[in-house]
Amino acid sequence: MTATLVARDLAGGHGHRTLFHSLDFTVAPGDVIGVVGANGAGKSTLLRLLAGVDSPQSGTVALSPADAFVGWLPQEHERVPGETIADYVARRTGCAQATRDMDAAAEALGDGGEKSAEVYAAALDRWLASGAADLHERLPAVLADLGFDVGPEGVDAQLMTSLSGGQAARVGLAALLLSRFDVVLLDEPTNDLDLDGLARLESFVTGLRGGVVLVSHDREFLSRCVTQVLELDPAQDTHRVYGGGYDSYLEERATVRRQRREKYEEFAEKKSDLVARARTQREWSSHGVRNAIRKAPDNDKLRRKAASESSEKQAQKVRQMESRIARLEEVEEPRKEWKLEFTIATATRSGSVVATLNEAVYRQGEFTLGPVSLQVNARERIGITGPNGAGKSTLLRALLGRQRPDQGSASLGSGVEIGEIDQARSLLRGPGPLVDVFGAAVPDMTASEVRTLLAKFGLTADHVNRPVEGLSPGERTRAGMALLQARGVNLLVLDEPTNHLDLPAIEQLEEALESYDGTLLLVTHDRRMLRAVRTDRHWRVDAGQVTEL
Repeated sequence: MTATLVARDLAGGHGHRTLFHSLDFTVAPGDVIGVVGANGAGKSTLLRLLAGVDSPQSGTVALSPADAFVGWLPQEHERVPGETIADYVARRTGCAQATRDMDAAAEALGDGGEKSAEVYAAALDRWLASGAADLHERLPAVLADLGFDVGPEGVDAQLMTSLSGGQAARVGLAALLLSRFDVVLLDEPTNDLDLDGLARLESFVTGLRGGVVLVSHDREFLSRCVTQVLELDPAQDTHRVYGGGYDSYLEERATVRRQRREKYEEFAEKKSDLVARARTQREWSSHGVRNAIRKAPDNDKLRRKAASESSEKQAQKVRQMESRIARLEEVEEPRKEWKLEFTIATATRSGSVVATLNEAVYRQGEFTLGPVSLQVNARERIGITGPNGAGKSTLLRALLGRQRPDQGSASLGSGVEIGEIDQARSLLRGPGPLVDVFGAAVPDMTASEVRTLLAKFGLTADHVNRPVEGLSPGERTRAGMALLQARGVNLLVLDEPTNHLDLPAIEQLEEALESYDGTLLLVTHDRRMLRAVRTDRHWRVDAGQVTEL
C-alpha cells in the first residue's frame, strides 16, 4: 500500500537535552529524504522517533493509513549472539514480529476472545504483507545473487556472529532487498558495502514506490538517490528541508549561509552607525549647553533662550536616533560553526621497505588469500578496493604482521610506527570512560591534555566521561582520529574510514590525508574519497587474489 508519514512540531533528544525541536516535514510516496548533519545532531534519534521506537519530547508522528508497514534499519547490524542468518533477516524485515503477532492472534482466536476474529484477520494481513509466507524460500536466492556463499551450514544454522563485517553487510543488504515496507527508514545503509552492493542499494531505493528517509554520509549515494535533504544544524539551532536533491542542497545551503551572514553584517553596520550618530548628538547637546552657560551674560535673556532652544533641538535629535535604533529589526548573528581541525602526526621515517609478502598464503576456514607477493615501500600511497569478503581485511592483517602465513613468508620493516582506523573501530573499546581508555593509549599525555585534544574533535565533557562502548560509532571514529593526531605514525592504515563519520569530518580527513607525508594503505568504497585522495598505486582484491591496476 502507499503510505504517508507526517511529523508535526517534533522535538527529540536524550534526557533533558533537546537536539532538535519544532520540526515539521512530510514523507510522501516516492520521496527519498536524506537527513544530514554533524555527528550528534540527532539524525538517528529522528529515525527512532519516526519508527515509533522512542517517544518524542513533544510533537507528533502520524502515519496514514495507520496500519502501514514502517521498516527501521538501525545503523549497526546488531548481531545478536546465537542468532542465525535466517533469524536475523526475519527480524530485520519485520517478518519475525509479524509472525509472533499472528501466532498470538491465532491463540486468542482459539480462546474465543472478544473481537479476536478481527484481530486475527488484521494480523494475518500484516503477516502476508510483510512477505513472511515465502521469506525462507526467497532468502537463499537473494544471498546467492549478492555473491554470498552460505556454505554447508545453511541460513538456518550459520550464525551472524561468525561473519566478517563485509559478509554481515551483504546479509543486511539482502534483508533490505527482501523487505516489503511501506515506509523505509535507513540509518547508514551504505556502511561496509562494496561497489556492487552500493549499486544494488541505489537501485532498490530509487525503485521504491513508498517513502524513504535515510541517514548517510556517502556523498555519491546521496547525490544519486535523494529527492530532498533535511539538514539538522545544532550550531545554528535550526533545521531546514531543501528540495532538488543533494547537489542542489549544497548550492542552496551555501547561498542561505552567505545571505544570513550578509543580512547580519548589514544590520550590525546600520546599528553601529546609528549608535555612533546618537553618541555624537548627545556630545553636541551636552557641549552646547555648557558653552551657553559659560558664555552668556546673566542679563542676556535672549541669548540664553536661544542656547536653550538649540540644546533642546539637539536632545530631540538624540531621542529620534534612539527611536530609530529601537525600531531596527533585530538580526541574530549566525553562530560560528564548529570545524574539525585535524592533522596526522608523522613519526620518523621508517626503513625504505615497510612490508613484504613473499608467496604468502593465509587460510581462514574455507577462505584462502594468496599466494601473494607484494612489497610496500616507504611513503607509498596505496588504495585498496574489492568486493566484500574478497580478503581486504585479511591482506591488511598480513601486511601488519598480525596474522602468520600458512605458507610463504611475511615481514614488517624496521622503524614502522602504525596508526590505524580499523573497520570495527576496535582500538578504543571497553566499559571504561573514554578519557581513561584514551589516556591509557597515550600514557605521555595528562588527563587535562587528553580532554583538550578530544574536545577539538567534538568530544566534550558529556562524551569523555561516558563508557567507550556507550559512544556512537561516529564518536568512536572521531576518537580514533584524535589518537592518530596524538601519536606519531609513518604507516597509516585506514579500513573504511568514512563509515559513521559526518560529512564535515570526512572532508577534513581528506584534507589531512593530502598533507600526510608517510606511507598510506587506504581501503574504501567511498567513491568520492577515491577520487579526492591522492594515491600512486591501486590494488584490487578479489576472491583471495591481489591484482595491481
